[in-house]
Amino acid sequence: MGLFSRLLTRPRRSRGEVHLLRRRLRWLQARYDAAMTTDENMRHWAGADSLSVVSAASPDVRRILRQRARYEVSNNSYARGIVLTLAYDVVCTGPKLQVLTESYDLNVRLEREFRRWAAAVGLAEKLRTMVQAKTVDGEAFALLRTNPRVEHPVKLDLQLIECDQVAAPPGRAAEESPTYHDGVFYDRYGNPLAYTVLQFHPGDARLGALPLEAARIPARWMLHFFRCDRPGQLRGVSELAPALPLFAQLRRYTQAVIAAAETAADLAAVLYTDALPEDGPSEAEPFETVDIERRMMLTLPAGWKMEQFRAEQPHTGYAEFKREILTEIARCLLMTSNIALGDSSNYNYASGRLDHQTYMLAIDVERDRMRQQVLDRLWREWIREALAVPDYLPPLYPERLRHTWHWQGRQHVDPVKEANAQAVRLKHGLTTLAREYAKDGLDWEEETRQRAKELRTRSELGIQENDHAPAQAPGR
Repeated sequence: MGLFSRLLTRPRRSRGEVHLLRRRLRWLQARYDAAMTTDENMRHWAGADSLSVVSAASPDVRRILRQRARYEVSNNSYARGIVLTLAYDVVCTGPKLQVLTESYDLNVRLEREFRRWAAAVGLAEKLRTMVQAKTVDGEAFALLRTNPRVEHPVKLDLQLIECDQVAAPPGRAAEESPTYHDGVFYDRYGNPLAYTVLQFHPGDARLGALPLEAARIPARWMLHFFRCDRPGQLRGVSELAPALPLFAQLRRYTQAVIAAAETAADLAAVLYTDALPEDGPSEAEPFETVDIERRMMLTLPAGWKMEQFRAEQPHTGYAEFKREILTEIARCLLMTSNIALGDSSNYNYASGRLDHQTYMLAIDVERDRMRQQVLDRLWREWIREALAVPDYLPPLYPERLRHTWHWQGRQHVDPVKEANAQAVRLKHGLTTLAREYAKDGLDWEEETRQRAKELRTRSELGIQENDHAPAQAPGR
């Protein structure tokens, strides 16, 4: 039977079935209010587009954003403090390597040598600079290269490069490969193959009109630290981009408040009269200025009154506005307002700790991103370089060296409560010594051996275990 015949012979639907079908059709035809364009929201959504992430974050757009972000951080104390706080919280005094082989002696030796090398090259300071560059510029680059002046057998070093230098000279490289984008060559899977690095910074005024030469650096020797916000994103965008208009608003409002205060200080009072002209008040010259001496009594012309000038706006709401806009600025970095402001006067213990938990979670995520994009790759290259140094390390297989990173711990607001909680978790097997020591950035094996050494020494000296316990306060 053909389609036309089946349509003719199809049984008619009941009234209830037709009503249900209509309800389903109405449900399928539902729409989103936010997708509608009206006279009211037309101007609000005028900037919305359907560009790809590569086109939206074009080199010109990213350059403008980082220029403005750098300007704010250089001239706004709050912007500077927010960026520095984030860098210090993420890196602190630097990560600590822990090697996880079966040989304790080998672990200690590798950890000690890596720690010596990290101090020689200033690794912690460079990591803090990379976090600042990633926050302001959107990305940070570090070139792995040999530095003969490193005071360590391993001469590997990190040379930090501003993202402006990772680009190609005008008119080149774009035609060398179809998978090239803004200074980076990629394979068909999206993996970086090489970076074109300008010999000098394009904004260096000392260059003048000299042509910019670029070197092609294999991806193995380049560390690219950035946050990927959209699928297919290849370069980083300033993380302060959403807050840049807010910084401008804060500056304008501050200037308005200062201008109002200066006006009030300059224009101390005004003369006015309620008398009609026919009542005969004494004549006063319009807009004439009169100097007022300190601690002197002043007489006024007949029929005139004096009123002191007061600047009520925008001074009255300045503190509240400033707090609210700085809270919004810090939100794009997942930073709480009391940390951004450096002021917890409006917080109690519970709210302060709760807000810190969300911020510290963001710090943990940022540390994990640094581990993947920077630290693990750095460790692999360091161990290869170390094994190439004659008579420096025993023969090893780098791929078999398991490791982890410990970060500096966070001070608890109430150390006694935290210590009691740790004791309860350890007693009931809900945690391990390795996990608890890692929270403080410590190696549990080193700490346990140190503890055993201290106990042996105390026993040899005849000191009891509880001799160092603090005396209980009187009346308790």
